Amino acid sequence: MAKPSMLCAGIDTGKRQLDASLVGGSERLQVDNGPAGHLSLARWLHRHRVKRVGIEASGGYEGAAVARLRCEGFVVVVFQPAQVRAYARFVLQRAKNDRLDAALIAECTAAAKKIHVPADPRLAAFAAPLTMLDQLGEDIACLKNRRESCREARIERHWTAEIARLKAVQRVELRALAAAIRQHPDLAQRLDLLCSIDGIGLPTALAILVRLPEIGRVSREEAAALAGLAPWDDESGERQGQRHIAGGRERLRRALYTAAFAASFHWNDQLKRRYRQLIAAGKAHKLALVACARKLLIYANAVVARGTPWQPLPAAA
Repeated sequence: MAKPSMLCAGIDTGKRQLDASLVGGSERLQVDNGPAGHLSLARWLHRHRVKRVGIEASGGYEGAAVARLRCEGFVVVVFQPAQVRAYARFVLQRAKNDRLDAALIAECTAAAKKIHVPADPRLAAFAAPLTMLDQLGEDIACLKNRRESCREARIERHWTAEIARLKAVQRVELRALAAAIRQHPDLAQRLDLLCSIDGIGLPTALAILVRLPEIGRVSREEAAALAGLAPWDDESGERQGQRHIAGGRERLRRALYTAAFAASFHWNDQLKRRYRQLIAAGKAHKLALVACARKLLIYANAVVARGTPWQPLPAAA
């Protein structure tokens, strides 16, 4: 529980406005979700001697407010919507509006026991360019499907030209993002360490670095959980349910799964052996690939934590 002397506040995020409430709902404020509103909000929180602020992630609309409040010295806890919904169920709150949500988030903030260190703001600035790269890849895959099903030569040529154009944009943006990150020597070192792992190319290394800023500072279990690659138990009494993965950072998990697919067949001897062992043990193809993706992330976490390049283990005699 939060210390009694620490006053907490909650913020419900909207596209155009922010609703804030002190814990207990004794004081409330509504401001525009823009620079002027963020300044007014910070002054209001300072006036009430608030130390910890909770805010619900809302598709990126909360980003600028979070950055401003952290610059102002507040401890800001960013909750996933599922966390806030779970807390509402716990306290049996069914009613929902912006004002009530802000008060609920304030209570949730006061109840939070573990506060994670905020991500490096430098890495947060690279998230949007990385997402654009992901979206370009998705567009290219979509156009390839269209071209494959096309039966008219003229339209097929159009899709081919569009694919080539997007691939060129993708290459330029990838180089630009890597160059921007390499302007920071410590980030450049981490990027090189990640790229030293067989099967992790530049796109995957960028995904890990930007989407998992905790890399190298958390345990292997925590890293897998953050990426949504940790197998969760499903057991109760004598029932033994099948373990499964859930949650986590979807785009990071997708990047690792894609990299593991190629690494487990071509690039990483340890993952190739691991994949064959799992298949020989009767595991399904997809389950084996998820396990390999998790192992790839464990390698990444280890090399960054140690600060030394990856060294593959020799094959058993």
